[in-house]
Formats: sequence, C-alpha cells, structure tokens
Amino acid sequence: MSEARDPATALRDLVEVVARLRGPEGCPWDRAQTHRSLIPYLLEEAYEAAAAVSDGSTEEIRDELGDVLLQVLLHSQIEAEAGHFGIGEVADTLRDKLVRRHPHVFGGGQAGAADEVRLRWEEIKDHEGRPTRNPRIPALIRAVKFVEIEQAAGRPVAVGTWIRLPDGAPPTERAIGEILLEVVALARRHGLDAELALEKRLAGEGDG
Repeated sequence: MSEARDPATALRDLVEVVARLRGPEGCPWDRAQTHRSLIPYLLEEAYEAAAAVSDGSTEEIRDELGDVLLQVLLHSQIEAEAGHFGIGEVADTLRDKLVRRHPHVFGGGQAGAADEVRLRWEEIKDHEGRPTRNPRIPALIRAVKFVEIEQAAGRPVAVGTWIRLPDGAPPTERAIGEILLEVVALARRHGLDAELALEKRLAGEGDG
C-alpha cells in the first residue's frame, strides 16, 4: 500500500485538474458537458461503485469511488463557472448537514440504537423544509430505504404474508433473486409492471 497523501492537498490538485479540463485550453469533450448531459455518467458511475463495494477488490473500490468523485467535481465546476458555487461550498453544505443531523455527536443529544439514530435523521430532514423530489432511481433501491425507515419507526414491513421461502431453504441471495424473478413473471402474466407496482406501493397508491 502506498503512503497516504494529505487529503486536502490531493483534493486541491484534483480540483485544479478538473478546472483545467473544463478551461479554454482544456478537453473539448469535458468543456461540452452540461449538468443534463452528465446525468447518465453520474448514474452509471454510482452503480459501478456500488458493484465494486459489493464484491470488488480494494483497488476496484478505490478506482470506482474516484469515478464518482469526478462526477461531483464536474458538476461543481460547472456551477463555479456560472458563478454560483464550487466544490468548497458543496463540502461546507455537507459538513453543516452532517453536524446538524448528528446532534448526539456534535450537540447535547443522546445516541440510542442505530434504528433510533436513523429515524432521528429522517425527522431532522423533514424539519429542514427541503423541496420534495421524486427520486429518479429504481423502486427496488428506494424500497430498501423505505423498509429501513419503517423498521426504525417500529413499523417493520411484514414478511411471510405474500411470499415465503420454501421449507428448509436458507435466505440466500440466490433464493431472494428467485423470488424477485417470480414476482416479475407474475406481474407480466397479469399485464402489470412490477417496477411501477412497487413505485405506487411506496407512494401509498394502488388500486387496493
């Protein structure tokens, strides 16, 4: 393992590289990018980083996290060029948010169990008055957060009402994958869309 660099110095050098790529004498491709044109790359890099974290090597994780960071820096640089904000303001906003949402660490609050901390995070977030957006992410990924919050609030989503593992079958990834595939097949058989159905369930909608 190579000797760790000072984070502030490393990030400053990286910010300078991204600014040069976007500069007058920089890369034509990088200069042509906009927030909207970069969206596919932001999503792709996030998924690749998640895959690396799931089962990749240390080197793969480092590489993919760097690709995600590049997207953050590119979007920040676009805003800096417009005179709005730069990566420094992004970092300040995140730091303030982390301090605000962890009163048990940075304030006089008390830390309970992990579920209690997770629920408190959502309560603080709700009181911040941030605009509500419909996330452009798959419903299955959003469902993970939904289940997590319900668990933290003492309202765990029931398991076994609609589906059950075969007797004696361990709850492996393969078994869960087979169940999800069967759900998709069931929806298709009845002319329904499993993704849309889950979206509506998460939104509290549906036809009963």
